[in-house]
Amino acid sequence: MYEPMQVIFTVVERGKGTDVIRLYTRRKVFLHCRFNGRGTATSEIMDILGLGSSEKDVVMSFATKAAAEALLYQLDTELRGKVTSGGVAFTVPIAAISNLVRATIAYRTGTVKGERRMNSEQENSLIMITCNRGSAGEVMETAKKAGARGGTVFRARLEGQEELEQSYDIVLTPEKEVILMVVPMEIRNAVMDQVNAEHGLRTESEAVVCALPIDRFVRL
Repeated sequence: MYEPMQVIFTVVERGKGTDVIRLYTRRKVFLHCRFNGRGTATSEIMDILGLGSSEKDVVMSFATKAAAEALLYQLDTELRGKVTSGGVAFTVPIAAISNLVRATIAYRTGTVKGERRMNSEQENSLIMITCNRGSAGEVMETAKKAGARGGTVFRARLEGQEELEQSYDIVLTPEKEVILMVVPMEIRNAVMDQVNAEHGLRTESEAVVCALPIDRFVRL
């Protein structure tokens, strides 16, 4: 029986994503997707968090739960400072994934024994919002009014929307922006409700909002 899977999200300065991937690959985390993003937090918040410029590399890394937990523990201890960039890294559980991908990761990773197990953090939540290109700024402003402090935006393209369009009698714009923001659990619902009310699927922004639990969060 395969071990549970997770995604590690890492947000670092533009150009540092390749270094992150190399470091993670040496630690049994080898399957990644990298995106160009931009931060939306104010310069004051960026300075407090040590995030530097607003241009970002976003790395999504797929791993077994054991490998992901071990890596984030190492990032917070022996590997602290090895990522030559300010940023954040956090893990999100995967509810489902391709059997081929799961089997490949399990085979490449093997059984990790003796790693330190972490208790899941329930203090933060990852909110992911997809909206039409050009709408991210106003969507983010709405989220900030509900308590969010900032996020990262990258471009994407919507695929397979035909069934959704037929079900709801709408025509969706395929060119999208995706906003990722980490918020405290106590304001998660307020942020989601406000964004959905002002920028939902039937508005000009065509926003779709979802939230994912964060198991562990580390500042780099």
